[in-house]
Amino acid sequence: MSLTVRTISSADHLAYLKSLPSASFLQTPAWAAVKSEWRGESIGWFDGPQMVGAGLVLYRKLPKVAKYLAYLPEGPSIDFTSIVDKPGGLSAWLDPMIAHLTAAGAFGVRMGPPVVLRAWDAATVKKAVADPALRTLGDAPATTSNGRAIAVTAELHRLGWREQVGEGGFGAGQPKYNFWVPLVDDDGTPRTEEAVLRGMNQLWRRNIKKAEKSGVEVTLGGADDLPAFHAVYAETAERDHFTPRPLPYFQKMWEALNGEDPDRMRLYLAHHEGDLVAATTLVKVGRHAWYSYGASTTAKREVRGSNAIQWQMIRDAMAAGCSVYDMRGITDTLDPEDSHVGLIQFKVGTGGLAVEYAGEWDLPINRLLYVAFQQYMKRR
Repeated sequence: MSLTVRTISSADHLAYLKSLPSASFLQTPAWAAVKSEWRGESIGWFDGPQMVGAGLVLYRKLPKVAKYLAYLPEGPSIDFTSIVDKPGGLSAWLDPMIAHLTAAGAFGVRMGPPVVLRAWDAATVKKAVADPALRTLGDAPATTSNGRAIAVTAELHRLGWREQVGEGGFGAGQPKYNFWVPLVDDDGTPRTEEAVLRGMNQLWRRNIKKAEKSGVEVTLGGADDLPAFHAVYAETAERDHFTPRPLPYFQKMWEALNGEDPDRMRLYLAHHEGDLVAATTLVKVGRHAWYSYGASTTAKREVRGSNAIQWQMIRDAMAAGCSVYDMRGITDTLDPEDSHVGLIQFKVGTGGLAVEYAGEWDLPINRLLYVAFQQYMKRR
């Protein structure tokens, strides 16, 4: 099989993604509009006239030089684990992509193969957090591991790609470790709400029930409700010491994602006696739903609006036929003194899985410019 890679239209890109069970929302054509400070391009892999893969490329310009870092966040949308041991292996797919990106002015390529290497179930994670001998999630024995996905990372190493590892297990751009709540059994049978609820720990079940008894109401919001969401989000950022994204970012995200698919992004609002106590956003592509942003007020935390809103999002994801409710990033730390452990403990209460992705990988094309870009990013 001799593959070629070329620019495709957004419509062709989206049509290809709709043929898949799912793909990362960061690989949808609309994401280029969200990341408008980058230049976006949809590319397709072709075996003769047939498109067999697709990707969203975001180009980041190097200052003063018409050269770019070509970034495929959580992509491209090709079946890495199936092709790794086929004739030609990953090279048959990656070489034509590299040639195309080089011709477009790329000095380096960064991608995040959407493959899961290992997973740890909730019981294993809970036990690992309690074990002082274990410092990171990787120190704990995995519940499952994917040999073909691990072979993908070994092949990338052999081909000269470099894994980008950030602090605490976070990737350079996207999280390497995520937390999933499976919505189907191993055989693909949809789980019932009762089964998912039984899988949660006692505290989560109690908090969901408490929110219900307290009269917390969870509703869907629209674009006009984004300022109210952002006010609570900004409060959360100040309380938890992180830098919030500005309101126009969420307005752009809403317009772009829902312009591509009217049910791509949802806004959830939890009220108690008229007061907004929690707000979240959910993004869905195919059978995969992501909890993307969340916020809660310091006031009225005792009514457990955050638990109520999570449970409603899980239920809606199940009703939509999703197979995974993705709570997004966690760090790999198990250190009880590390504040990030609280995030793991909150998410593990849902009874889901901690999953390790392949992470983000760089291929320098022009090594001098690649090093210069790394130094530029460190200074920012």
